[in-house]
Amino acid sequence: METSEFIDLYEALEVSPNANSETIERMFRYLARRYHPDNPATADRDRFDMILKAHNTLRDAARRAAYDIEYDKHSTLRADLAEEVRDTSGVGRDIDTQKKLLSIFYAKRRKDLENPGIGDADLEHLLGCPIEHLAFNLWYMREKRWILKTENGMYAITVEGVDRIWSEALTDVDSRLITDQS
Repeated sequence: METSEFIDLYEALEVSPNANSETIERMFRYLARRYHPDNPATADRDRFDMILKAHNTLRDAARRAAYDIEYDKHSTLRADLAEEVRDTSGVGRDIDTQKKLLSIFYAKRRKDLENPGIGDADLEHLLGCPIEHLAFNLWYMREKRWILKTENGMYAITVEGVDRIWSEALTDVDSRLITDQS
């Protein structure tokens, strides 16, 4: 079960993951009556189907145990994501990594205009980290069209990437000139 497809069946039944079978049955009956398609006041077929799915899974001990394993994995992923959000230094690290990558691609393009590409192994060596740690930044820079992936699988800077480096360099020069005047 992929994270994007994960459905919190406990939430669907509005019970705790620690709920006993009687609580699950009681909430199922209450919610099923409320959202049943035959209830003219509060009918909701999609919600009813979800409640039925949750009940059928959680009332069976073996199915519930298998679901709980997935539930725990999903909870861990959510906790990891929440921790990543709280760690504000991640954004700064990404910006620094992108600057380093762009500088490497820029230097390579200037040095060898006809063969500007750099491969995964070289990037790992130059930055001292596995390519998996660079994947987000490489994706972002490709989407911004600052870099491209060549036919032979190498990365190379684009005109937009060069413009990005130049605009940052000019901004740095401007800020130094402003602070030098004071």
